[in-house]
Amino acid sequence: MAGAATKKEVSVAEKLDALFELQKIDSEIDRIRTVRGELPLEVQDLEDELIGLETRLKNVQDEIKSVEQEALDRKNAMKDAEAAILKYKEQQNNVRNNREFESLDKEIEFQSLEIKLHEKRIKESKFGLSNMKEKLEEAKTKFELRKGDLASKKAELDEIVGETQKEEEALAAKSEKAKSLIDSRLVTAYTRLRQNAKNGLAVVPIDRDSCGGCFNTIPPQRQLDIQSKRKVIVCEHCGRILVPTEFVEEA
Repeated sequence: MAGAATKKEVSVAEKLDALFELQKIDSEIDRIRTVRGELPLEVQDLEDELIGLETRLKNVQDEIKSVEQEALDRKNAMKDAEAAILKYKEQQNNVRNNREFESLDKEIEFQSLEIKLHEKRIKESKFGLSNMKEKLEEAKTKFELRKGDLASKKAELDEIVGETQKEEEALAAKSEKAKSLIDSRLVTAYTRLRQNAKNGLAVVPIDRDSCGGCFNTIPPQRQLDIQSKRKVIVCEHCGRILVPTEFVEEA
């Protein structure tokens, strides 16, 4: 309850001071994150690409196994057909009439055609396997290259994060402390403004009689109201929270 009472006693001027301090802290955090640039996104993209390449490798490997199994099955079927032909030829030596002989002859012809078909399909499989294995090697090479790129980008990112992590954590703690002096409604408005602003500026000082965010001119009477720090005033054009010019000198 004591904390709540203290929060109520914070003046508008103190809130504005805390808001501007919060803006400075968050802008510094933005600067640190800008140093990292696109590296986190590049790392994520490479990780996603590697997942896709792994899936592709597995699919090609599975396809190769399937074609190899089919070729093996056809070779076994050819052996069965050859055995059947030998059996039918032996049976022809013991037939009782021409009709039985011709019937067996048709079976031999059928099995011979099956052998030729299997031979054709096996040749096609060999050609297909050659192309698949070539694709597999290309995919493996690309996978290893991307794996190397990822390791390099991760090392670069880890180095930058290592150099800035402590500073960012300290600034984040200061940011939370500054927020504790501001009521939640203002913090929510501040956060929303930061998200909508390209440069992340939600709190700006008057600069040469203009808004420090959108640079639109601020009328003299409104400037006096801002300088008095008796209430929170936002820019009529961009909606940013305005603070006195003196804050520029302090910064």
